[in-house]
Amino acid sequence: MMRLLRLIYILHIAVRYGLDEFFLAHARLAWLRAVVRVVLFWRSLKQPRAVRLRLALERLGPIFVKFGQVLSTRRDLLPDDIADELARLQDQVPPFPPEQVAAVLQQVYGRPHDQVFRELDLLPVASASVAQVHFALLPDGREVAVKILRPGIRRVIDKDLALLDTAAGLIEVLFADGKRLRPREVVAEFAHHLDEELDLLREAANASQLRRNFQDQRLLIVPEVFWDWCHSEVMVMERIHGIPVSHVERIREVGIDIPALARRGVEIFFTQVFRDGFFHADMHPGNIFVAPDGRYIGVDFGIMGTLTERDKHYLAQNFLAFFNRDYKQVARAHLEAGWVPPQTREDQFEAAIRSVCEPVFDRPIKEISFGRFLLRLFQVSRRFNMEIQPQLVMLQKTLLNVEGLGRQLDPDLDLWTTAKPFLERWMSEQVGWRALVRHVKQEAPRWAALLPALPRRLEEALVRDPLPALQQGFARLLAEQKRRNRWLAVIAGLLALLVVIALWSRLSGGP
Repeated sequence: MMRLLRLIYILHIAVRYGLDEFFLAHARLAWLRAVVRVVLFWRSLKQPRAVRLRLALERLGPIFVKFGQVLSTRRDLLPDDIADELARLQDQVPPFPPEQVAAVLQQVYGRPHDQVFRELDLLPVASASVAQVHFALLPDGREVAVKILRPGIRRVIDKDLALLDTAAGLIEVLFADGKRLRPREVVAEFAHHLDEELDLLREAANASQLRRNFQDQRLLIVPEVFWDWCHSEVMVMERIHGIPVSHVERIREVGIDIPALARRGVEIFFTQVFRDGFFHADMHPGNIFVAPDGRYIGVDFGIMGTLTERDKHYLAQNFLAFFNRDYKQVARAHLEAGWVPPQTREDQFEAAIRSVCEPVFDRPIKEISFGRFLLRLFQVSRRFNMEIQPQLVMLQKTLLNVEGLGRQLDPDLDLWTTAKPFLERWMSEQVGWRALVRHVKQEAPRWAALLPALPRRLEEALVRDPLPALQQGFARLLAEQKRRNRWLAVIAGLLALLVVIALWSRLSGGP
């Protein structure tokens, strides 16, 4: 019943703000537009369509606001008026009032906020769909940003997620592609990340991890977290000073090299994904700033993506194969990963991928229609019954954000050329001699702990009789001989490993 009421409310907001205009824009539906005008004669739509769309998304809640944030970065897919207006959703969502701010802090700390902070501005500096940020001073005078969760936000999100889950179930039942797209798993993945975003202690832990990953701060600055003031509903971190990445003219005025900045953004993305397997998955322009020296500053770490070693290896293989135009390798990687049915003909899948990718190479971003590119990729995946991978949905969303950000900074950015050297270096570290050396060094301490116990374990294994008492004679002798040979092979392997460890220790100057 609650889901039905929520659906009715969504339809009410859509009608009230005239969102039917977006769905009835096609010339073939002119007759239906006339019918709607007659039926909804009472409606007065004085504001521009972009403003009405933004207001409707704000009224519908955080999930719809996040959808608008993602769209705002895709200026290649949207008219300028809509893209400009949706950009306001990145950090200009209407805030909750100061009295609620004070009440939340009172509840969290058990005392008034003026006894916790030396100073606190009750008017937010930024307000987003899930939380808003206030500037403050700690008792020792350090400048901090205080992020406060919106009161009652979990209840609203739970209702929308329940509605999305129902819609996903209908898609699976009613559409031919429903099961292949795995919509319920995608919604579950999205719900998992939203649940983490609603716990600011998790966000603080994410920020600490990302700060540790980029501890040299050569490319990316991550604010320090002040744990003594953190709570599941309040997060306190170092205040940063920078220029919003969307303010390109201001960045240019301070003398920052814009093309170099765009290339560093690509490097940061691929470093997070392939080196760490831990990446910022909400990289819209409202969460990215630029320091005066040209380094990036990241904020809002509520949604982070993770990748397994298998995922990273698969993705790196595919990216490199794409960059090298080795479509046979792309097809083979999909088959080996089980992402397409095993009966798929490799040559046909290769030809389909080639037809999609060749038109976009050797072109700057400004000349590539990523909307058409994604549409053709979807057509290929549908033709070959390729399954959607829920664990990569956040990565796909982030890649769209990064591409949109790169387009804003430098439309002439060559994404392929910028990323290829990084991926080649990463792959050489994963499968080359460097990988062998690194794995030996990682395993050496474990082997050092196991080797002293090896003679005892060998003796126990050799004196144990695994054969039934009734098996005697030649069969028993043969089995014992095989067992001896197997243990000899194990011992030989261990000795070889010891030699490798000793040589490496010698070469690296160790004991």
